[in-house]
Amino acid sequence: MDKVVRYITQDGSAFVIACDSTETVSELERIHKTSATVTAALGRLITACSMMGDMLKGKEDTVTVRINGAGPAGDLIAVSDSSGNARAYVQNPVVELPLNNKGKLDVSGAVGTDGMLYVIKDIGLKEPYVGQTPIISGEIAEDITNYFATSEQTPSVCALGVLVNPDLSVQHAGGFIIQLLPGCEEEAISKIEENIGEIESVTTMLSNGMNADDIAKRALKGFELDKLDESEFCYKCNCSKERVENALISTGIENLKEMAADSKNTEVDCHFCNKKYVFTPEDIKKLIDNAVK
Repeated sequence: MDKVVRYITQDGSAFVIACDSTETVSELERIHKTSATVTAALGRLITACSMMGDMLKGKEDTVTVRINGAGPAGDLIAVSDSSGNARAYVQNPVVELPLNNKGKLDVSGAVGTDGMLYVIKDIGLKEPYVGQTPIISGEIAEDITNYFATSEQTPSVCALGVLVNPDLSVQHAGGFIIQLLPGCEEEAISKIEENIGEIESVTTMLSNGMNADDIAKRALKGFELDKLDESEFCYKCNCSKERVENALISTGIENLKEMAADSKNTEVDCHFCNKKYVFTPEDIKKLIDNAVK
């Protein structure tokens, strides 16, 4: 299981959440068989989404983060519950690109920069909250930072990292989000800016043996901190046969009748975990009977 931690400064000026998401991103790569660049892109997105999920207040709350920058990877989607358990999907899992001008995986090239970042929060209201901001870099972390500042009016810093091995397995993945709280004074802001300017990359910190607690404390170096909580999370899909049955029923009775009239089985794949659900013509007929009752 991966770990996420949350701290607040004792003076109430800032909050930080940090995580090691290595196992979650490893499972993502195993399920979707992503290329290195897509693993880095989708891994960053699911890491950010997991932390945003952990920041939700209600037990049943969920958050969905979707980005489409018109790049070759297409749509990237991540969904998290309020415990940080997350799942993800990418339209095109294999994208091969040269390294960027910094010698790193070209995440921005795979994601693209011509599009929007969408954040949908289902927090128990009649309609979900939907925020959207233009993509500014396609590197994910900068786009999440821009979303918080623009859509939620919360000055924030987001850092994300995924280190992929030559065999395409995931060596390290994680991230942190710092948010300034109301009343944060200039001295505290300057100290945080200094920390961000000096801090190592997330994957460097993880490679050096640092854990989520260490990263949170390093991000807010120089502050007295109180730990709010910690929890474990993982890659978790909530698909089920019942959900798939409801989805089939929602396509309409006439569509179900066509499926039932076909002698072949109907197969439905879950985009998030690749689990296959098979329905025989008899199964479809039962769905029709249930739907018309």
